[in-house]
Amino acid sequence: MTFIARRRRPAGRVSGRFADVDGIPFRMPVGTLGSPALIAAYPIDPRGAREALPQELSPYRVRGEGVLVIAVIDYQDTPIGTYVEFATGILCTPGDRPAPPLLPLLFGSLFGTGVYIADMPVSTEISVKGGLGIWGMPKRRASLDFVTSESTVSSQYDLDGQLVMRVDVPRPPRAWLPLRYTATGYASFRGMLWKSSVALRGRMGLTWGGGPEDRLLIGEHERAAWLKRLDIRDRPILTAYLPSVSGVLDDHVESWFLTSATPPPPSREGLESVVGLGLGQDRLPPPDRAATDRLLSPSRPREYVTPAP
Repeated sequence: MTFIARRRRPAGRVSGRFADVDGIPFRMPVGTLGSPALIAAYPIDPRGAREALPQELSPYRVRGEGVLVIAVIDYQDTPIGTYVEFATGILCTPGDRPAPPLLPLLFGSLFGTGVYIADMPVSTEISVKGGLGIWGMPKRRASLDFVTSESTVSSQYDLDGQLVMRVDVPRPPRAWLPLRYTATGYASFRGMLWKSSVALRGRMGLTWGGGPEDRLLIGEHERAAWLKRLDIRDRPILTAYLPSVSGVLDDHVESWFLTSATPPPPSREGLESVVGLGLGQDRLPPPDRAATDRLLSPSRPREYVTPAP
């Protein structure tokens, strides 16, 4: 499969205009003006990364390892209200051949570098309806939180009363590094591969190589099973905290057929998963943070905070 880079239309072209998709009203462009976020990038087994991706994408390797990306945003200002979004995916490039080193990171738009988002729970029904129905992102309503302290930023993801994942990253003393980056996300929905982009702006504090505040806890819920096949390494490549990030979504998405050498099974989710959704902005009860605090206690051994083999 061949991807061709396309020139983006400037967001200003639709600025101040209005849209309505599936009953969700939008004032263009779609975005947020300032919301806190955390990012963690972990090395993973490159074979596990390959198996987790559709054949239309290839895992991007850093020092021979695949990269798991966790990004959580506590949206404070959007056209559909406030909500938390917990994205988990694998760094990748289009095509079935590995990309050359370094260049796809420096020239991401040219190479189509992005993250294949395998799971993207959100807090509210309306954000599922929009994110899955319009952008094809694998959103589902879940119990999520976003907790900051003087030293740590943390988010937990529970589903059906069970832990899926919790991630803790250090909170740097200041956010000093300017961020001006267009992030690309890929996802599977309805047997199609979807691609969308968001222009991010803000400042972030980076921590390289992990530290005592970096903790990743994988739960027993079935939604976490794919993570346990990745052989996530103990320490992250980097973590970041952005106290206020602004993002503007591109005004279009792209999609392609997902293909295979033999007839594939029916897609797990189709249009029926979004047709009946409403515009609710209520949140589920918060995740059981007390239970994960006990698991992450300093008295517990390190294996309690890493995925089972």
